[in-house]
Amino acid sequence: MLTVLLVALGLGALVYLVVLVRALIAQGRFAVNLEALGLGAVANFFDTLGIGSFAPTMAWMKLRRMVPDRLIPCTMLVGYTLPPLVQAVIFLTLLGVFVDPVLLAGCVVALVAGGLVGAPLVRRAKVWVVQLVVGIALVIAACLYAAANLHLMPGGGTAASLPPLLTVVAIGANFVFGVLLNFGVGNYAPTLVLLSLMGMDPRYCFPIMAAGAALMAVGASVRHIKAGEIDLRIVVGLAVGGIPAVLVAAFIVKSMPVEILRWLVIVVVLYAAAAMLREALRRRDQPVACAPDPTAAA
Repeated sequence: MLTVLLVALGLGALVYLVVLVRALIAQGRFAVNLEALGLGAVANFFDTLGIGSFAPTMAWMKLRRMVPDRLIPCTMLVGYTLPPLVQAVIFLTLLGVFVDPVLLAGCVVALVAGGLVGAPLVRRAKVWVVQLVVGIALVIAACLYAAANLHLMPGGGTAASLPPLLTVVAIGANFVFGVLLNFGVGNYAPTLVLLSLMGMDPRYCFPIMAAGAALMAVGASVRHIKAGEIDLRIVVGLAVGGIPAVLVAAFIVKSMPVEILRWLVIVVVLYAAAAMLREALRRRDQPVACAPDPTAAA
């Protein structure tokens, strides 16, 4: 099963690169934006730690006016597709071998399926309501996880697999996370807290959430590249800058003591909750222009 997922990621990367290179050839230049190069490196380093890249990148692009506002989401998504693919391959290779294959494959497939089902729902639902509910839920989850870390309640946190009932629950939850991706709700924070509270080692959550997010990103990015409403110089900068940062951060995650990683999960979840609640209150009536970054925290 691990081999199947790696092959799927490889094929996804190949399709993405072919479409991107064709677009660059059609444009007639292969220029790279140096600011985007640095931004991609910093954002993807923290994204690999589970913090997400979408919200901080959007804030920086707005501050620096790197691209018109309407092009920011799609440009980020296309630029941040290749680094998550690298993330997924690394985490599957280093850590995926320890994870229950049924849980791993089930969650990845459920996430992708949820993303496909949720795409048409975006036009019929108020995004800010979803963001508000998820933001509050993440705050509650962070409090529960902190209580577990402080030994105020049972928390587990060392398993590589789950009992059959919890496996079904985790797969169903990932389907919901896939639906929520279409509303700008990243899957990293909720996956981390849910599976950790179920008793999994936080490190073993990374192959699950990275593989699903990467496969989701490929399909959306190919559509946006063909549509042409992106800044390819920014895209290339984000992608090229992000890959070495992912390589460095991935090995930090692998070697980080579990106790420290558990507290990092709380920081990640609270950050995601704050970003979600802020966006819900600030942009309540603004529709989603295009598919969001699946690895983002918000």
